[in-house]
Amino acid sequence: MGTQLGFYIDQSRCSGCKACVMACKDKNNLEGSRMYRHVTEFCGGSFAPSGNGYTQNVFAYWLSMSCNHCENPACVKNCPTGAMQKRSEDGVVYVDTELCAGCKYCLWNCPYGAPQYNEKEGKMSKCDFCIDLIAEGGDPACVAACPYDAIEYGPIDELREKYGKLADIKGLPSSTITKPDVIIKPHQGAQK
Repeated sequence: MGTQLGFYIDQSRCSGCKACVMACKDKNNLEGSRMYRHVTEFCGGSFAPSGNGYTQNVFAYWLSMSCNHCENPACVKNCPTGAMQKRSEDGVVYVDTELCAGCKYCLWNCPYGAPQYNEKEGKMSKCDFCIDLIAEGGDPACVAACPYDAIEYGPIDELREKYGKLADIKGLPSSTITKPDVIIKPHQGAQK
């Protein structure tokens, strides 16, 4: 296989603005609730009486995620028609719509919920890493749109050398089965 592409997400910088989501929806002409990238909010904590006031441990943080183009993608492994495929040259997981039956097995098997059903076409769709933009020398739409530089992409080996290997944080499934090609710098409240 060639050089596996991956994402680095600096969760500590994400403000939850969803510029990445909107850029992705715009670039891919996604209708309604179909999203290849989504931003999830994590919040909690409480207030407790303390003397004449209150003490709090309230927190809020966000995480921007898309397909992680996993080393062992469950969507590819469990696709009954072979429509979900992983490119050998860069490890990008994509949908061959000519083979897709729209059965949604890929969605049910992906622990990250990355594949999306296209109602109009009756087929699955998903993040393809904006390989068309990369081929033209550009960045994926989500990377280019982030005003906080919270999303970076590149060869996963280089990203891991630069940022480490952390892919397991609160709110995400274990990385041991699919081995996602993502590194996350967690918000202080998201560390396991």
